[in-house]
Amino acid sequence: MTGQTLTEKILSRASGRKVAPNDIVEVSVDLVGFHDLTGFHVIEVMERIGREVIYNPKGLVIAFDHLVPPPDVRSAEIQKLVRGFVRKHGIVNFHDVGSGILHQILLENYVLPGQVVICADSHTSTAGALGAFAQGMGATDVAAVVVTGKTWVTVPKPFKVVLKGSLRKWVTGKDVALEILKEFKSDYFNGMSVEFFVENPQSFPMDYRATVANMGVEFNADAVLFIPDDETVRYVKVERGYECGKVLPDPNAEYVDEYTVELGNVDLLVAIPPNVDNVKSVREVSGLDVDLVFIGSCTNGRLSDLEIAAKIMDGKRVKSRCVVIPASRKVFIKALELGYIQTLVDAGCVVTFGTCGPCIGGHFGVAGPDEVVISTSNRNFIGRMGSPTSKTYLVGPAVAAASAITGKLSEPGDVL
Repeated sequence: MTGQTLTEKILSRASGRKVAPNDIVEVSVDLVGFHDLTGFHVIEVMERIGREVIYNPKGLVIAFDHLVPPPDVRSAEIQKLVRGFVRKHGIVNFHDVGSGILHQILLENYVLPGQVVICADSHTSTAGALGAFAQGMGATDVAAVVVTGKTWVTVPKPFKVVLKGSLRKWVTGKDVALEILKEFKSDYFNGMSVEFFVENPQSFPMDYRATVANMGVEFNADAVLFIPDDETVRYVKVERGYECGKVLPDPNAEYVDEYTVELGNVDLLVAIPPNVDNVKSVREVSGLDVDLVFIGSCTNGRLSDLEIAAKIMDGKRVKSRCVVIPASRKVFIKALELGYIQTLVDAGCVVTFGTCGPCIGGHFGVAGPDEVVISTSNRNFIGRMGSPTSKTYLVGPAVAAASAITGKLSEPGDVL
């Protein structure tokens, strides 16, 4: 008898019956969440249908992250409305302005292996780093989850990716995500759940896993899950002070296909605008003049990203304006204690925290006409970070930091 993949095990538990690919099933949701922008619409739907009730208040997480602090009156009005909802229903898991980005907050505080996580944001896939089945949905679907605790999903076909070996210096999870996009393009994994097996758990830490899972939506995958291992247990122990269990696929689980990434062969990569899957080595396009560098977002605003940027910028000054935004207050405080923030400020960076900001072209560094942006975020389509004539190149933290120092698209070796 064929065993079950991790995706199938999770959805079988959540639906109360054994599932198979292409089944359409109703599942119980463990965690549901929304942020300031989508929260307004979720609440609007609940009011419209006359069902402003919450099925599981402890399983609802709300975080203000997209436009915080509010840069305009409308943003402030939206946040005031959501705060009213929070007070009315006594929501405990509420993270106001300055707390951090929803996806990072979920990783640090809530998500566990084997859970079903649904949020009103496309990059909910980030939670798959901890071995959860996580999907972003629209406001109407999320409102239904808030009210009923359930949703419908189509069981995706399973695809296996093995990460083998170790990465070279300065190469990170972002480059692995871009490597996969280079190989498969952005439409290959439609209807699939991509399950990552890390042969050497210590070689690919949770920060890197979160980056790859975050960009699962750029792969067009239905879900991205890292198989829980010792690194998963370590992360939960460090962040929350207790050990979590491991939900694992069966040894005889069957996948529609399998691909191995030799980590030692992954290069420093860049996604050329306006397509996230137009990926080249940084060497191929180095020397491009750069106006703005952004290091942050739910993709690359974690402690290891700031550590890399600080190492490269230590004792130097930026030539391009550079905005750095840690993904959460917790990351900011730790980076402050370790001296990373001081190093980045001394280098001339603008450092804030707790917001998506420039990633969505919303706040703290919107790109102007014809400007070239080097960004550690996840999307580079036209107008994503500001002006429709600006151009966004997606890279990892090492390339971003080196580019800020030289004022041109550069590798770390160009400044060290």
